[in-house]
Amino acid sequence: MAGLTACGGDKSDEGKASDKTGDNGGQSVGSPLAALKLASQRTDQQNSAKVEGTTQNGTQTAEMSGAMDWADGMNATMTITQKGGAIASSPIAGKPLQARYTPDAMFMNMGDEFAQQAGGGKHWIKYDYDVLAEKAGASGAFLKDQMQNNNPSRSVQLLMASGKVKKVGSESVKGAETTHYTGTVEVSELAKMQSTDLSQSDLDALQKQMEQSGMKTETIDLWIDNKNLLVKKREQAKSNNGGYDSTVFYSDYGTKVTVEEPSSSDTISFEEMAGGAGAPKPSS
Repeated sequence: MAGLTACGGDKSDEGKASDKTGDNGGQSVGSPLAALKLASQRTDQQNSAKVEGTTQNGTQTAEMSGAMDWADGMNATMTITQKGGAIASSPIAGKPLQARYTPDAMFMNMGDEFAQQAGGGKHWIKYDYDVLAEKAGASGAFLKDQMQNNNPSRSVQLLMASGKVKKVGSESVKGAETTHYTGTVEVSELAKMQSTDLSQSDLDALQKQMEQSGMKTETIDLWIDNKNLLVKKREQAKSNNGGYDSTVFYSDYGTKVTVEEPSSSDTISFEEMAGGAGAPKPSS
């Protein structure tokens, strides 16, 4: 799910966006931090957008496209195609899968072959965030927090919180003129910046997991258009498995998003599938 999830902190107050000095070290209104603060507020206020992107985690890749609404938790519909890595020999490799996200769970349609061979006639797997938080410890709690509090502005907020932002320059993204910003976040700070609701013990455990994976820093690049909206983000990190690289594009802010949970008669829970050969990992 990492392509969808982003990182950051709490929402900012709109009225502070025009201050001559911001909340980040007294930066002037023309500074990168002030520009990102305004972009965070404008992006957050839009409530929905179309999304497309690619994520590479080691040798495994995932492509996604769809739309998401973050007005009240995260609701989204996505088409996800995964290849390589642990997926390479799976029946789902290279096949577009339909995914639906609600504030409480993610649902993925694994197709007819899965339903016949491993799903007991059911096509959809349900990943309940509360169950993941309970079963997977700190990483599960983090995933639950991210999916229930996620929106594109959180990656902007994370870069702001680092206090280390540099303006790269003007660039064109899918025909739109944008300003490119970049920064690097230390893994030692990443866990606490990423979550609003995790306990200190979960944050400590999450930081330890990140360090054990070989991650030391994460580089974040953001492209902001002339409407102060995030239109592209890229997050990169090196780790023991070869690294993580995710690029996501946002467009059509304010688009209508309708999400319906699949029928319970056609859905099997992830915990029911745990240990089964057909159980997939949540999309990267």
